[in-house]
Amino acid sequence: MRRNRSLVSDIALLSFLVLSFLCIVFIAGAPDDYLQNIIILTVAFILAIVTYFTTVTAGLVLNLVFIFAYGFYTMYQTITLGETISLNTYFWLIMTPLLTVVLWVFTLSSRDLQVENEQLRKKTANMAIVDENTNLRNSISFQTDATLFTSISTRYQIPLTLLVVKVKYWKEIRRIIPEDQLAEAIYDVSQLSQASIRTNDALYLLDKDEATWGLLLFTDSDGAKIVIERIKLKLQELNDNNFSRKYKVSLGLKIGAVEYQAGTIENPLDFIVQAKKQLEYDV
Repeated sequence: MRRNRSLVSDIALLSFLVLSFLCIVFIAGAPDDYLQNIIILTVAFILAIVTYFTTVTAGLVLNLVFIFAYGFYTMYQTITLGETISLNTYFWLIMTPLLTVVLWVFTLSSRDLQVENEQLRKKTANMAIVDENTNLRNSISFQTDATLFTSISTRYQIPLTLLVVKVKYWKEIRRIIPEDQLAEAIYDVSQLSQASIRTNDALYLLDKDEATWGLLLFTDSDGAKIVIERIKLKLQELNDNNFSRKYKVSLGLKIGAVEYQAGTIENPLDFIVQAKKQLEYDV
């Protein structure tokens, strides 16, 4: 299907170029009507461009107006001046709508390809398990890993705790930090969280737009409190040493933690929801 659309787009573009070449050859072969032909060619291109940026309906309506006006002008010359209808008239009455239609076909095919490419890009982004800027596993990877981690926790009676870390006032901070530095700011905070956990724990970027991370820790609630204090301490160091100077803003975090209980947590998404509820108590 995509190949057919691409072929139609290529044929339409080639046809437009061929028609334009024919117009140039026709104008060069009629030097006596050079000025008139140039004016009509300009009008034909304007109608085609209008169609490109609007719709085929608008282009065809404008072509009908042109045909009517040009026909009226030809009829006036025939009746009042006694001139015969020349080849110019037939040529432009056919060529002008053709240019519009061919360019519309090219536009339609190109837009279909653009829409399809955007859908494929979004689909690829949704299927990716690693964020391209931070190299952190995302929410899709979290759901897969959380299922495995909870199974291990249940089977071997190992406590498992999920920490959800969120930047305070992120919407306001996004207005302060330049757009090209947002990804770098998220990466810096990710490194802060990564440095606060053990190698057998896992860090996930759950929501880039809301600057929210998830940390799966093989520890109980008391052990999670130690990690929380460690993150807050490193955050203070980051604000004092680098972040506030680099981005002109001090960073604050809200951290919520919930220990896994098989009877109360049904699935990975429920795990995240319950951990996010704990953010309300961290002010």
